[in-house]
Amino acid sequence: MIAIGSDHGGFTLKEEVSKYLQAKGYEVKDVGCYDLSSVDYPAYGHAVGKAVASGECEFGIVICTTGIGISIAANKVKGVRCALCSEPYSARMTREHNNANVLAMGGGLIGTNMAFQIVDTFLNTEFSVEEKHHRRVNLLEEV
Repeated sequence: MIAIGSDHGGFTLKEEVSKYLQAKGYEVKDVGCYDLSSVDYPAYGHAVGKAVASGECEFGIVICTTGIGISIAANKVKGVRCALCSEPYSARMTREHNNANVLAMGGGLIGTNMAFQIVDTFLNTEFSVEEKHHRRVNLLEEV
């Protein structure tokens, strides 16, 4: 299952990504927000982070206008490695090298087609088998 959440600035893109994922057969847990009313992004970043860190969801996606604030919020949850990506290369590298489990995007910065490419790359890239990457992720978890 994939947890997804946004504030009002990411709401429109969240809705599109959620539909896209469901059409591809993924089960999606939408933690909000549910309309364009102004809300505070930390609540939604935390909710997605908690769903991933608890094991309820394998991955998470968070979206605000820039992706910055909500990624910071998600990363406050122990066990979350959230990466802000604006193109597929970063999505691939953060999965391969950092074993990122939450993807952040900026709804005011990227279009729907680019978001779909980023999401596909993130979800379809495996964590590297190289020892150095596992060692580094373990060090991140110790902080």
